[in-house]
Amino acid sequence: MTERPNLRDRRRHETRVDISWAAVRLTVERGLSNVTIEEIAREAGVSPRTVNNYFSSKAEAIVARHQDRARGIADHLRARPAEEPLWTALREASLRQLDVDRGDAPEGAPDPQWTAGVRVMIAEPALAGEFLKANAAAEEALAEAIAERLGAEASDLRVQLIATTAGGVLRAVIQEWLHASPPKDLADVVHEAFDTLADVLP
Repeated sequence: MTERPNLRDRRRHETRVDISWAAVRLTVERGLSNVTIEEIAREAGVSPRTVNNYFSSKAEAIVARHQDRARGIADHLRARPAEEPLWTALREASLRQLDVDRGDAPEGAPDPQWTAGVRVMIAEPALAGEFLKANAAAEEALAEAIAERLGAEASDLRVQLIATTAGGVLRAVIQEWLHASPPKDLADVVHEAFDTLADVLP
């Protein structure tokens, strides 16, 4: 069972989220090259030093939303019932994290802002390197949680294949959601993706 974070850890997490959201908002409004660390700090209500304590760059601050999402899915996977089939557990863990993501959004933030933030992370060329690093870290976090569930090593081929597949499913979900016409609810896309996977990999 995952330990409940203490007050200090919760506050650190909240500060990290606030800084990341501030970086996303400003980049959506102005473009990455027109945003400074000082402006991110002012938007988040912290000092520039605090921003630098959490992130090595504004690109890392933006992509943190993606990386934190994957770690959250891994934590939710650990909390799923042991008897639940693995792919069902991964689906449910993804949906639980989706609820957390919406709850982490700035109060009153409209869905278009959230969508725009995701578009920035995927489309901004200057973020490509950080996004690749975040994807690798995401699959590593998933692999560790999957390994614990299967009683295996994270380096085992089966675990790596499942983690890579799950990571690919989540990336495909985001792409489908961003480009769907008419728009789709993200939870519906999650279900659609895992249903499709079940057809491909029964």
